[in-house]
Amino acid sequence: MVVASRGMKHWLIKSEPDVFSISDLKKVKQEPWSGVRNYQARNFMWRDMRIGDLALFYHSNATPPGVVGVAKVASEPYPDPTQWDPASEYFDEKSTEAKPRWWLVDFAFVKEFSQMVTLEALRQEPKLEGMVVLQKGTRLSITPVVKKHFDLVVKLGR
Repeated sequence: MVVASRGMKHWLIKSEPDVFSISDLKKVKQEPWSGVRNYQARNFMWRDMRIGDLALFYHSNATPPGVVGVAKVASEPYPDPTQWDPASEYFDEKSTEAKPRWWLVDFAFVKEFSQMVTLEALRQEPKLEGMVVLQKGTRLSITPVVKKHFDLVVKLGR
C-alpha cells in the first residue's frame, strides 16, 4: 500500500516583541513555543505541525503589529514544561505529567524581513483575502496559512 506524504503546511505564529521577538529567536536560534493556553492553538502544534513546516513570525501587541520574518518547526510536539511549574504564569494545576494538557513544538529562526509587513499592509492586499489573521475577532496566537498567502507575505517582506 502506498501512503501519500502530507505536504508542508504553513502557519502564522504571534509573539509580543517585548516578550520574545524575531531578534530573540535569531539570537537563540531555536526556542520552545511555550505558554500557549488556547486549545485550538495547542492542537495545531500537537496534531498538525511537522518538522520543517514554515511559519510567518508576527509581532502582536506592537505599534504597528505585523509580520517580521519566518521561522520553522524544529521539533516533534512534546509536553509544555511550564504547565507543571508553580512559579510560571502558565502553571496548570489540573495537568499532570501522566496526562499533560498542553503541548508545544520548538521553532527555529529562518529569516528576518528587511521590512515589517504591517497588519495594515496585509489588510490592503486583496490577494490576502481570507487569511485567518485578517478575520474579525481572530485572536489565536497560531493560525494556519495557505501557501499562496505565505509566499506573498514573504515577498512583501523583502
